[in-house]
Amino acid sequence: MPEGPSIVILREEVAAFTGKTVERAEGNSKLDKSRLVGQTVRSFRSWGKHFLIELDEVSLRIHLLLFGSYRINERKESAPRLSLGFPNGELNLYGCSVHFIEGSLDEAYDWSADVMSDAWDNRTTLRKLRKRPRLLACDALLDQTLFSGSGNIIKNEVLFRTRIHPLSLIGDLSAPKLRELTREVRTYSFEFLQWKREGTLKAHWLAHTKSTCPRCKIPFVKPKSLGRSKRRAFYCERCQKRYGDSDQVSVDAPVAEE
Repeated sequence: MPEGPSIVILREEVAAFTGKTVERAEGNSKLDKSRLVGQTVRSFRSWGKHFLIELDEVSLRIHLLLFGSYRINERKESAPRLSLGFPNGELNLYGCSVHFIEGSLDEAYDWSADVMSDAWDNRTTLRKLRKRPRLLACDALLDQTLFSGSGNIIKNEVLFRTRIHPLSLIGDLSAPKLRELTREVRTYSFEFLQWKREGTLKAHWLAHTKSTCPRCKIPFVKPKSLGRSKRRAFYCERCQKRYGDSDQVSVDAPVAEE
């Protein structure tokens, strides 16, 4: 599933269509595609894993889900979910969900939760986290109301870098540790973006998909399903400290998973 930095790259790659008119709208989406023809692209935006196309009268929200993809000025053999033709090219979207958003995007989204946004607010995120002490660290980093754009790669890498066990309880992290966690999500997300642009992202992974802890030289624990979010995890039992005893409490589920 593409994470926030990958959607930022998509937004940048389609920038040439900004200000252009939709001349054609096709695809197997059940959306009323005729509504799009003749409208002008006012902007391309992203919120977490949502790719947003702001038009004159309506906006489109595209989520690439687990296996979605896109092609610019070229096509796959399979039918697109949505294909938009412009005077200077075309955008083809596959295996994704597509929905209309009526009204202002600024009213529809909390930009302070988007880890890639200039409006990201670390203090607001800390306040949200403190209100959810029974949330597991591994679930917190996949909750899009807290860290919009953070996915499983960011989760595994950030928890390893901050030496936090994924089954730690948010309420048992010290104030400095909680601040470190929130800062690192944003820092790593921009490193992710840089490495993704360079084509070197996987070369920088320390934990995700790895077998051995680079600090302790012992095997990683690699559950296929961890926490309430039930996602793959890679972590070290020795150097990643477990804060609190999550086995003794009823842990919260993430509000909006990735």
